[in-house]
Amino acid sequence: MVKIQPDEISSIIRQQIAQYSEEVKVVNVGTVFQVGDGIARIYGLEKVMAGELLEFEDGTIGIALNLESKNVGAVLMGEGLAVQEGSSVRATGKIAQIPVSDNFLGRVVNPLARPIDGKGEIEATETRLIESPAPGIISRRSVHEPLQTGLVAVDAMIPIGRGQRELIIGDRQTGKTAVAVDTILNQKGKDVICVYVAIGQKASSIAQVVNTLEERGAMDYSIIVAATADSPATLQYLAPYTGAALAEYFMYTNRHTLIIYDDLTKQAQAYREMSLLLRRPPGREAFPGDVFYLHSRLLERAAKLSDQLGSGSMTALPIVETQEGDVSAYIPTNVISITDGQIFLSGDIFNSGIRPAINVGISVSRVGSAAQPKAMKKVAGKLKLELAQFAELEAFSQFASDLDQATQKQLARGQRLRELLKQAQSSPLSLEDQVSTIYAGTSGYLDEVPVDEVRSFLVELRQYLATSKPKYGELIRESQAFPDEAEQILKDALTELLNGR
Repeated sequence: MVKIQPDEISSIIRQQIAQYSEEVKVVNVGTVFQVGDGIARIYGLEKVMAGELLEFEDGTIGIALNLESKNVGAVLMGEGLAVQEGSSVRATGKIAQIPVSDNFLGRVVNPLARPIDGKGEIEATETRLIESPAPGIISRRSVHEPLQTGLVAVDAMIPIGRGQRELIIGDRQTGKTAVAVDTILNQKGKDVICVYVAIGQKASSIAQVVNTLEERGAMDYSIIVAATADSPATLQYLAPYTGAALAEYFMYTNRHTLIIYDDLTKQAQAYREMSLLLRRPPGREAFPGDVFYLHSRLLERAAKLSDQLGSGSMTALPIVETQEGDVSAYIPTNVISITDGQIFLSGDIFNSGIRPAINVGISVSRVGSAAQPKAMKKVAGKLKLELAQFAELEAFSQFASDLDQATQKQLARGQRLRELLKQAQSSPLSLEDQVSTIYAGTSGYLDEVPVDEVRSFLVELRQYLATSKPKYGELIRESQAFPDEAEQILKDALTELLNGR
């Protein structure tokens, strides 16, 4: 029988200890001690991270938002009716994230990126954090490429560029969504992927948008993220971030995206509801003080990336609803300060029959002509100036009885310019059509046309150019500029049409 020496045993033990590297895995589990109104308070979960996904016993998913000294405040991502006091909760170790892939194009999803259009599951191999940090200053390039909306008033006077954030603001029922949807329709064939995020909208309104996009063949390059009015506050708060994560996936794969948040007022309301239920201290006007950060960390994600990062872009069109045109309220001023300009839609202008009801006086683009094609730059400068002068003159002329010839001429010109800005819904115009429309107005060709016939004359002009003078459109499409040859063709077309009337 072989005897084992004590020093041999100790050397074996030492060896085992040296090689022992297996970590003890602690499962991060907690217990619900209070639940209600979509909020759960949980004991335990010592190692939970802020924004981590939690899984409840019944399969409900939650997000840990408040990490307090004695408990964790979590919001539930569904009704959570089966979550009860004493239920166990497991931390998943994952910060809130969603699957992303090209297969999302043409689909309608909820804020968890799960399909709700009945067309089956969406295959995805990659995921993205719902809240990703915005690109830094070095990662960006200044906005220099146009993103055409197809609306004459916007493209001529309040131009939007790829990577810009342009706020659409106005009272309810003034056509804010219509401007956004027209912009999506106008991206057809321009290699821009569109994401429309509906927050707290009626399901019927969202269905209407989907129908419009499907009829015009725009769903092929669009994704819709829908948090309907009956969704829990958590999902309405998350929807814009989900949309941004989907758009970012395309931006970082060197593509151009357009994202519409419709509307951020409802997101702020959902966030306030959530925050007050989590017992966060309310700040100004009973909003939690970080509602500014809620929107700024969302909108800062829009960018025009540098060439080193593949020069993709994400253009954001947030929508904010005002009460009685009050732009100086809390949320409108917040979002105005984060964006690069705003398109202000006015109820009075809408009711006076001007659609889109854009108030050119208060609307502004802080990117300006850097976001305009050369052709538009050439013809649009004069338009804004003449309209501004007309607005002043019109107010003045209401009190004057006899006006001199020059003033009457200027007023007549202004009325016709205002007519050419009117546009039917869901009929965005191409660049060459916009240029011909503006040129006809600012060069005085419409002065002889009666005001009520201006729009029909412009339709005639666009058709005439397309059928009889296709060279005009080709020249502008090829160069994005307005060469002398194109100008001459346009002059001839206008003269021929006016002589034939």
